[in-house]
Amino acid sequence: MEPNGILPLWKEPGMTSHDCVFRLRKILRTKKVGHTGTLDPQVDGVLPICLGRSTKVAEYITDQGKTYEAEVLIGASTETEDAEGAVVEQDLSDKMITRKQLEEVLQSLTGDIEQIPPMYSAVKVNGRKLYEYARKGESVERPVRTVHIDSIELLDEADTWEGQNIRFRIRIRCGKGTYIRTLAVQIGEALGYPAHMSQLTRTQSGSFTKEQCVTLAEVEEIAQNGDIGSILQPLAYGLSAFPFEEITPDLLFGIKNGQVLEAHPVLKTEPFVVFTYHGKPAALYKRHPEKPGKMKPEKMFGFPPTDEV
Repeated sequence: MEPNGILPLWKEPGMTSHDCVFRLRKILRTKKVGHTGTLDPQVDGVLPICLGRSTKVAEYITDQGKTYEAEVLIGASTETEDAEGAVVEQDLSDKMITRKQLEEVLQSLTGDIEQIPPMYSAVKVNGRKLYEYARKGESVERPVRTVHIDSIELLDEADTWEGQNIRFRIRIRCGKGTYIRTLAVQIGEALGYPAHMSQLTRTQSGSFTKEQCVTLAEVEEIAQNGDIGSILQPLAYGLSAFPFEEITPDLLFGIKNGQVLEAHPVLKTEPFVVFTYHGKPAALYKRHPEKPGKMKPEKMFGFPPTDEV
């Protein structure tokens, strides 16, 4: 029986997100495997993987907030904005940054901020990914994007940082589409120096935390013991950001057939509502974009027996 559920994977450095999907397809002998937001090869951290029927909720996990722990290096900028790229600007002057200065800069970059995606990124311009332009030495105008930073917390306890190169660690809680390496550059710009992100770990993705995660080696061992279900979260876990409503008898026929219905009251404030049947997600509904007071199905999950994930 093919696995169904969400696997909280700890991605190790040196692998792409696609490498992880490829390995899991072989380990679990299933084709229905999807990740929930790319992590760069050198980055480690939480990467929820959707299996079987749960691939239908991958996009909603991707859209949820993330938490990262990063090291920022002040004194040099790179072409990739992280430690992988060649240095493009260096400032070897003796520097001194106070905790007050740094905390003021971090506060100024909290909330809705504008970012220009790195040239070495997968953002598409005119149908091509930016890194494709970068690798050919071509320049192209990059789109300015607004992203949301919930908070930036300084993890180091020092009162001052001194030297030619200054390093410090921060914890960032942010929304979809935030580039932490670009944020590192922006911190440097606010302090008046070139900078880049020297290390990054994702410690949380949506509802999934580091403590829940397993490595690929651990997945392989668990799979060999025939106990893969013990580490999977149900499909419902990937929808936990939305309100859940059990289907009442009067709505059963309409929802089962994906009909346009009178809007549920929670849709006045929420983007989606998850309708459950015997406690299991059956359909995801949203406000109808053209019919005020109505709702329409966004995604149907079916009406599984109550003992299925």
